[in-house]
Amino acid sequence: MTYIIDGKSIAQNILDNLKQEVKGFKKAPKLAVVYVGGDKPSNTYIRRKKEAAHYVGIDFELHKFPADITKDNLVDEIKKIQKDKDLSGLIVQLPLPEPLFTTEVLNAVESKFDVDCLSDAQLGKLVMKTNTISPPTPEAVCVVLDEIGVDVKGKNIVIIGAGALVGKPLATILLNREATVTTCNIHTKNTKKHCRKADIIVSAVGKKDLVRGNMVKKGTVVIDTGISFEKGKMYGDVNFKEVSKKASHITPTPGGIGPITVALLLQNVVTSAKK
Repeated sequence: MTYIIDGKSIAQNILDNLKQEVKGFKKAPKLAVVYVGGDKPSNTYIRRKKEAAHYVGIDFELHKFPADITKDNLVDEIKKIQKDKDLSGLIVQLPLPEPLFTTEVLNAVESKFDVDCLSDAQLGKLVMKTNTISPPTPEAVCVVLDEIGVDVKGKNIVIIGAGALVGKPLATILLNREATVTTCNIHTKNTKKHCRKADIIVSAVGKKDLVRGNMVKKGTVVIDTGISFEKGKMYGDVNFKEVSKKASHITPTPGGIGPITVALLLQNVVTSAKK
């Protein structure tokens, strides 16, 4: 029987603990979100972060900028926001309308405010195991594995997708936990073959039906972090109907990794506020 992982319940426990912790603060932590352009899915994600922040007791500040803002002006605006002495964390909502300057914009976020862990400085700390916070989505994968009692040491783990948001940092975290990690990208030959050998599969691409039932051996743990939209409906990478017949544990979309990611982002804000 397949166990469907309840991400909402895991996230709620994290948020409830944070709420109690924040009550002991003299001043509420503050999260600033930079939102450029009008990407609709981004708008939905921001709303969820705002609702969760208010529940926990974190001040939420949204800074909206037009899609045609220049890179230099956006960097200047980020620097201005970081002068706020009450600020605990700052995130740049991705994707940006102009992806070519994403790296430079993310590196404008000071390490002490980078609660999404997307700057070179934070990723470097992750590699060297000197980090005090972790990227929320990769960490959400680890929280799920801990929740279901899976020790990754020595496990064969396949990550589909090698992006900076999930794939690369997750591979680093799992290697630090002494897992055997294979990352598959767009040029990987026979991803299905790699997946069939895996004890754990994590998909992080954003392509509906990327992971099918014939790619998964019986008893594999399958964690879906990919998100895409079709006719206004959210989908993950995993064909849930097919894969759930074989997996021992599986995350649904929506209601799987997403809520945990939001909760862990706010956990990073609280950690930053303490420092």
